[in-house]
Amino acid sequence: MKEEQESRNRMAIDETLPHQISAPSFKGTGINMQPPFVNSFGVTIGDSKYTSPESPLESWNKDTDPAIMAGDEWIHPTNDIGWNTTENRELIESKRVPQAQPFMHPTKDVSNGKD
Repeated sequence: MKEEQESRNRMAIDETLPHQISAPSFKGTGINMQPPFVNSFGVTIGDSKYTSPESPLESWNKDTDPAIMAGDEWIHPTNDIGWNTTENRELIESKRVPQAQPFMHPTKDVSNGKD
C-alpha cells in the first residue's frame, strides 16, 4: 500500500497530470487519481513512461494481432490521453463524473438493435 501511494505521488501533483500539457485537473471533481497498475501482460499502465519491454508494441511484427492490445487492461482510469479531449476536459472542468462506459458515444446507442 505504501509503495502504491508513493507511485501515485510521483505521478500526480495536486490531482493533475503535469506531464500532459492539456490534461485537466481532477481536484474537487469527486474523481480520485488512481495509481498505475500492472496488466496481464506485465505492462505497467498509467506510469506515463509509455514504453515497457513486456509490451506487445516492443515485439510487434506482421503476425501480431492488434486486438491483443484492446480492452480495459490497456486503459488507465485517470492517467489516459483521452482526458485531454474537449469533451472529457469539459466533463472534468464542470466537475461532473462521467456516467458512460469507456468508448461510449454520449447521445447515440450504436448497439441498438444489434443483439
